[in-house]
Amino acid sequence: MQKMLGVSLVLALCVIMMGAYTRLSDAGLSCPDWPNCYGYPTVTQAQDHLILAEQSFPERPLDAGKAWLEMIHRYIAGALGCFVFFMVALSTWREKKIQPLPTALLALVGMQVTLGMLTVTMNLVPWIVTGHLLGGFSLFSLLWIWFLSYRYFSIDSDVSQKKRLMPYAIIALVALVGQIFLGGWMASNYAATACTELPFCEGQWWENLQWMQAMFGFLGNYTDYEFGVLNYNARMTIHVLHRFGALLAFACIFILVLRMLYCCQSLILRRAAWIILGLLTVQLSLGVSHIIFHFPVYIGVAHNAVAALLLLSCLFVLYTLMRYQGRAAYV
Repeated sequence: MQKMLGVSLVLALCVIMMGAYTRLSDAGLSCPDWPNCYGYPTVTQAQDHLILAEQSFPERPLDAGKAWLEMIHRYIAGALGCFVFFMVALSTWREKKIQPLPTALLALVGMQVTLGMLTVTMNLVPWIVTGHLLGGFSLFSLLWIWFLSYRYFSIDSDVSQKKRLMPYAIIALVALVGQIFLGGWMASNYAATACTELPFCEGQWWENLQWMQAMFGFLGNYTDYEFGVLNYNARMTIHVLHRFGALLAFACIFILVLRMLYCCQSLILRRAAWIILGLLTVQLSLGVSHIIFHFPVYIGVAHNAVAALLLLSCLFVLYTLMRYQGRAAYV
């Protein structure tokens, strides 16, 4: 089971990265129907029947390159869903009972399938796109926790360490999840390019912030949300929120790292602290580089991937502290 969970984690990370690549390449509606593409299970078949395919969706001419991005994302996501279903069935058969974590994973896969369909059929409504992104990160996290439940190692520490570190670990995780949400909200509203200068936006940006528009401005009689429906100031507000959120998340996680290095006797937790610090440094560099180099897609994809790895690292620390029962712990 542990090996299968390892494979599922790799698949989940691929889904997150491919989803980011599809979104940042503006390929989210390159296949305007679901689960097929222009009525066919492959882009090649749609190309072979191009006239018929484009007659079905005259408002969206076939772009084979982008369509393949979307379909590859669907194929990998489908493979992950089938793999999770197989693992849950195998685990239930072995344990002879329904287990909470595998059941939650199965329910989450079903939710992701629904959100994936609605993302396309409702033409990229921001809250659905963001929910789909958060669902992917949640699926990745639950698979990681399931994987950790099969791991065992010893912790050289005392009980007071848990009490000292637990609040910092919880705050860091909450701040990171909030920042992931802001990143998804920025992407789903096409707000990444609303600020092109560092450290903040160009001009007197603080005079043009529109908080309500940034969060609820997409509500209205819109039929298509591709490329966004918000005005520039609302998108700029979302981008500013994301940057301030990055500073807050960085501070919370950095303080956790310092506390772990300062008071942890556990070698494993100290190693985890250095890994988190390394990921945090890479993530900050990617965020700055994304702006400096004018938002290349590959940096955006890497930014999503490192965020996912940071999430798993913080979960590892919190899960380890929660399972700590003395010198030895299952994690």
